[in-house]
Amino acid sequence: MDLPLTIKDAAAGLRSGEYSSAELTAGFIRKAKELNPTLGAFITFIEDGAMSAAAAADANLAGGVDTGPLMGIPMAVKDIIATADAPTTANGLVLDPAWGAGYDATVVSKLRAAGAAITGKLVLNEFAIGQPDASKPFPMPQNPWDLERSASGSSSGTGIAVAAGLVLGGLGTDTGGSTRGPSSFNGHSGIKQTFGRVSKFGCVPLGYSLDGINPMARSAYDCAVILQAIAGYDPQDPCSVDVPVPDYVAALNGSVAGVRIGIPTTYFFDVPELDAEVKAGVLKSVEILKAAGAVIVNVMIPYAAEAKDANTIIMVSEAAAYHRPDLGSMFDTYGKFTSQVLARGVLFSGADYVQAQRFRSYFKKVIADVMSQVDVLIVPTSTTTAPKRAEMNPGMMLTQPSFTGIWNLTGMPALALPTGMSEAGLPMSMQIVGKPWDEAMVLRVGDAFQQLTSHHLNVPPIAAAVAV
Repeated sequence: MDLPLTIKDAAAGLRSGEYSSAELTAGFIRKAKELNPTLGAFITFIEDGAMSAAAAADANLAGGVDTGPLMGIPMAVKDIIATADAPTTANGLVLDPAWGAGYDATVVSKLRAAGAAITGKLVLNEFAIGQPDASKPFPMPQNPWDLERSASGSSSGTGIAVAAGLVLGGLGTDTGGSTRGPSSFNGHSGIKQTFGRVSKFGCVPLGYSLDGINPMARSAYDCAVILQAIAGYDPQDPCSVDVPVPDYVAALNGSVAGVRIGIPTTYFFDVPELDAEVKAGVLKSVEILKAAGAVIVNVMIPYAAEAKDANTIIMVSEAAAYHRPDLGSMFDTYGKFTSQVLARGVLFSGADYVQAQRFRSYFKKVIADVMSQVDVLIVPTSTTTAPKRAEMNPGMMLTQPSFTGIWNLTGMPALALPTGMSEAGLPMSMQIVGKPWDEAMVLRVGDAFQQLTSHHLNVPPIAAAVAV
C-alpha cells in the first residue's frame, strides 16, 4: 500500500475506509524495520501494543466512536519519555532500568486516550545533551537525506522517523533547540510550545526551567493536531501552568492577511556563520507571506548573543545538578561527549547560574517590548544545512550562533518548518516565533505558508524507494 505522508491525509483515509488502522500501522512498522538498520531511528519497537491500539481504533470507527484525528495514527516517542509497555533508556547506560517502569508519561497517556498507535521509542542524543557515541550499544542516527550528515539532536530519532515516513508523527523534547534542530536538518515541522503548556511528568529532565515535550510531524497542521492532544494543565508537573487551551486546528484559517511579521536583521540575518542559501530561503519565504497579505515589520532584538550564552549556562548547570549523584561514580559509563558537556556544567558557579537567570528576567522584558509591535517573528532555524558528522565537535554549541535556545530562555513558542532544498539537496528551515501562549497564531502562519508551498512534502529518496 502507499503510505500517507501526513496525519491529516491518514485520518481522512481511515474514515473513508481506504485502509484500516491495522493495515496502516503494520505498513509503517514494516517500513521502519526495513530502514532502521540504516537510519538508526528506533531503539525499541512496541509492535504488539501498537497493533492492539490499531485494532481498538478500527473497532471504534466501526462502532461509530471517533476519539479525534489521532485515532489509529502510528506515532512514536523519544526514548526519554516513560511508556508503560517499553523501557526508557535516555539513550544511555546510566539511567536506572527501573526509571519510568510500569507507567506512562502524561503526554503518552494523552496520546493513547486520543487513540494513537505508539509503535516504539526513538533514538536521541544521550540524556538529550551528548552527541552520539558509536562506542555505546545504541543505533547511530543517520540523516535520511545524506547518511554522512548530522540528523541534529537531541530528538534525532524523531526527526529521522518523521522525515523518512517511519511514523506519521512523534514526540521530541527541546531545551535549547532539540525539536527544531532535527526538524531543520531532516526537513519537516516541529513546534516548541510555550513553557508550561505541556506536562513534563514522566520525562527525564535536562534543564528543569527550559525543557519542553513537543510535537514533531510533517506539517504545521499535524503539529497542531498533536499539540491539541497533549496540551493542558497537569498537577503532577510543577512547571505546568493552568491556562485555557485554544482550539489549534480551528485557528488554521489559511490567512495571514494583516498579520504583522517581525524581521530582526541584527544577529539573526547578519552573522557571518549564516549560510547564504539558508538566509535566502528564509527571506524568500517571508516574501511569499508578504504577497499573501502579511505586514513585514523590521525589529531589533538586542543582546541576542548574550541570550544564547545565558541559555547554555542555565541548561548545562541544571543538567549537571540532575546528574551530579552519578557523575562521580559512573563518569565513564556516560558517552564520551555527554560526560564532557556535563563536566563543563559542573565548572559553572552558583554565581554564574544566578547571573544567567537575572539576565533571563531582563531579556524577557526586552522581548515583550519587541513582541508588542508584531504578531510573530521569523528567523532562520539553523545557521547552515546539516553538516557532515565528521566535521562536528562538541565545542560547536559554545562557539556558533544559535537561533533556537533564545526562545527556550524566554519560554516563547517557536515552530520550525522547511523553506526548500539547498543546491546540495539538503533541507533548509525557518522559525515562526510567537507571543507566550499564542501557539495558535504561530501554527496559523505556518499552516498558511504550507498551503502556499510544498517543501514539507519532500521525501528523502531512501525512504521513497521503500515499498510496503
